[in-house]
This record gives sequence, structure tokens and C-alpha cells, in this order.
Amino acid sequence: MIWLTLRQFRVQAAVVFGLLAVLTAALLATGPGLADEYDSGLAACGAGGDCTQFTRLFFNDHQNQLVLLVGVVLFLPGIIGVFWGAPLITREIEHGTHRLVWTQSITRTRWLAAKLGLVGLAAVVAAGLAVLAVSWWSDPIDQAAASTSAARVTPVVFMARGVVPIGYAAFAFALGVSVGILVRRTLPAMAITLVAFVAVQVAVPMLVRPHLVPPVTRTVVITADNRGEMLLRKGEDGRLSLLVQAEGEQASWTLENATVDSSGRKLDEVLLTGAGASACEARPPAPNGEPPDGPPQACFDFIKQQGYRQTVVYHPADHFWPLQRAETGLFAVLTLGLTGFCFYWTRRRLS
Repeated sequence: MIWLTLRQFRVQAAVVFGLLAVLTAALLATGPGLADEYDSGLAACGAGGDCTQFTRLFFNDHQNQLVLLVGVVLFLPGIIGVFWGAPLITREIEHGTHRLVWTQSITRTRWLAAKLGLVGLAAVVAAGLAVLAVSWWSDPIDQAAASTSAARVTPVVFMARGVVPIGYAAFAFALGVSVGILVRRTLPAMAITLVAFVAVQVAVPMLVRPHLVPPVTRTVVITADNRGEMLLRKGEDGRLSLLVQAEGEQASWTLENATVDSSGRKLDEVLLTGAGASACEARPPAPNGEPPDGPPQACFDFIKQQGYRQTVVYHPADHFWPLQRAETGLFAVLTLGLTGFCFYWTRRRLS
């Protein structure tokens, strides 16, 4: 049974592992040079000095490569679910070969266990190799991106780091097999698997992941140092209002950034009247002929006097591994549930 499963699976495995071998070879060839470039840049800007400009330029120079590699890790579980999981049992059902196997003193449980065990293990290994190679190569870029919106705890990069891609691959594979058993047609099963997996990958970061670990909540005074975006807007009635966002902790994933008044009530915008409007509308002097950077200090003083604060809800960088463990556990439970369903359906309903 094991030999037969490996023989049936050899083409799909050869394609995926062959492409992974090419990718790994390319990363091994270019990774040391990338790391040397980053280390020499940090050394040039001085030990303990301000290397903000260098890290920003380094990240910008290599951002496209980062996006490409993140895409590889993100798409791999979907490919496994669509091309490994969905056809695994459906192909047997369409050709009727499962009945032939069952007449050779091989039970349904053993038949399915061999297929799920071998191909599922290959799926986990493929995802593990991909994320290991990409994470190793991208480590200097991840360090440079710590102060940007591409920090590794942020939603998209998070999905291509750590151990969660392994959980995604196992889930996608089990999902594909389950859909195939139900639909019994290869192409429709592949299409449904793809749509369902993408829906889960979109829903989990938006609805589930923020609550897997309790986020940090801070209410801070809005200052020139922590201000994010500040937009001065004049309404149709001529009144001025200020839209404010404060910067969260460095390398964090911000979930909510809301302005509150002195009583803690959330506001869409800060209404400016009288002295506040004059203070925030004025522009500070431009040093060295450069354009002014933000409103003058009098504007921040007015905001503070009126009792306006900024509430920031976020996951800091040290929540990365707790979130990784929690989400991987969630997908492990889903995978086990789908696997149990496959055994039940094959033993009781499949004919």
C-alpha cells in the first residue's frame, strides 16, 4: 500500500520538491551576501549609533524580494491543498480503483491511513523546508523592517514566518481531501478547496488572530514625538477638525487607533474651535528652508488641555511566538477534525 501510494504521488512530489530545491539553492547562494551587506551597513553607521536611515534604505532596496518570498510561502499551502489534497481520493473514486484495492484484503482504514499519512507528511515537510529557507534568507530584511509596517508580527509577514505555514499546509491538505471525498469530482473539488482555503486565510487574520492572545491597550497623550497621521480638515460648515493617529510601539501590529475625550468616549475626529483652530492651522517655522513637519507645539498643547487622548490597541513584537503557537494549535485542531471526518466518511458512506 505504501509503495502504491508513493508511485501514484511521485509526479506531484517531484514538481513541488524540485521547485523547492531550486529556490533553496538560490537562497543559499545569495543569503550570505545579503547578511554581509546588512552587517557592514550597521558597522558603518556606528556601534550604538542611529542607523535608522540605513535600515530604512536597506529595507526599501530589498522590499520586492521580501514580497516575492512571502508570496511563495503563502501560496504553497494552497497549492498543496489543491493539487495534492483534492485529487488524492477523488481520482480513485472517479476511476473506481478504490474498490479494486479494497478487494485485496486491504481495509478502508489502512488504505486511507497510508494515503493521508504519507502525503500529509510530505505536505508538512515541504512547508517546513520552504519557511525555514525563506526565514533564514530574510532575517536581515526582517531586522531592518522592525520599524515598518512589514514587521514580522504584522498579518501578512506573520503568515510566512515561524511554524504557522506548517499548520496551514496540513489544514489545506486535509481540507482538499475532505472536499474531494464529498464532491467526488476532481476539478470541482480543486476549485472548492481553493476558494475555501483562501476564505479561511482571509478570515483568520481579521476575525480570529487578534483575539488568540490578549492585546495590549495603551491610552497616551498625543505629542509631536508619538504622532502618526494628523489631517486637518475643513467641513462644509467651515469648522475645522483634526483626524489623529498615534504611533504604536515599534515592530507592533496595531489593531485599533482611536481618539478619546476626557470621559473616554471614542471620537471620529477632534473638533477645533477658537484658539485650538488658530493653533493647529498655523504652521511652525521651517528650519533650513525645509518644509514644516506637522503642526506647532501649541496645537498639541490645546489637544492636551481639552483632555483628548489616543487609545492604541496592539500586539507588540514579543507576542509573535504566543500568536504563532496559538494559531498553529487552532489549525492543528481543524486538521484533526477534517481527518476524522475523512475516516468516518470513507468507512461509512463511501462506496
